[in-house]
Order: sequence, then C-alpha cells, then structure tokens
Amino acid sequence: MSISIGIDKKDREAIAKHLSKLLADTYSLYLKTHSFHWNVTGPQFNSLHAMFEVQYNELWLAADEVAERIRTLDVSAPGSYSQFGKLTSIKEEAGVPEWKEMVAQLVEGHEIAAHTARETIKAADGPGDEGTADMVTGRLKEHEKTAWMLRSLLK
Repeated sequence: MSISIGIDKKDREAIAKHLSKLLADTYSLYLKTHSFHWNVTGPQFNSLHAMFEVQYNELWLAADEVAERIRTLDVSAPGSYSQFGKLTSIKEEAGVPEWKEMVAQLVEGHEIAAHTARETIKAADGPGDEGTADMVTGRLKEHEKTAWMLRSLLK
C-alpha cells in the first residue's frame, strides 16, 4: 500500500537522510556514554556513573524514536555499525580517558547532535513535515540541556 501523508517521496527521502544522520549521532553518543558509564573512575565516580546511566538510557529511547520516524516516512532506517560510522560526526573513543575528558567528549557529542538536529528541522520545515520538526525540536532541546549540564561540571 502506498503512503499518502502529504509529503512527496523526494521530500520524505531528503528528510529521512537528515534523520539518519541524527540517528547515527544519537547511537554513537549512546555507545560512548554507556562506555564512559562503565569505565569512569575518580573523585566524581558516583555522580558521573549515575548521570551517564540516565543519559545513555535517554539516548537509547531517542534512537528508537528517530528510527521509527524514518520508517513513518516510508524509508529504511540505518541499523549497522558501518552505516552509523559513515553517517555520524561524533568521534569514536577507543580508550578510557580520565573523567574530565569523558565529560568534555560528551559535551562535544551533544553539541554535534544539536547541530544535526537543527539541520534536520530545516529540512523538515520546507515540505511542511511538522511531525519530524516537532520530534526533532524535542531532541534538540535535550541535547542542548545535556551539553549545558555536562559543561557545568568542567567549570
């Protein structure tokens, strides 16, 4: 059955391309945050361990929401490490940095995701995809807030 939601196929595919990048950023940030949760040490251990857990759980749910929006637009969502690696702008961390560097990397990751979200909103606005714009606006606010909270730890 064909899709008829008021957005033509070309526009849905263009929006889904932006959403796929947001999904890749979200999943990459999820993996990094979860790794840092497992590996954090130092005087901030208790607070960071708990904070990172809240953050990676939120990112896990966000990834599902973004992927389902892609599917709502009748486009296949990326779902492999290689696909995410090609789409994300978030740098992978292969080692275990000290806690301040972990926090700095997560600030950077959330700021990157915020930029991706802004670009996605712009792509959705043109063809009138209010559903995507609304969902991604929520994601943008969450990334900005999380970046602010993490950045505050470094002052």
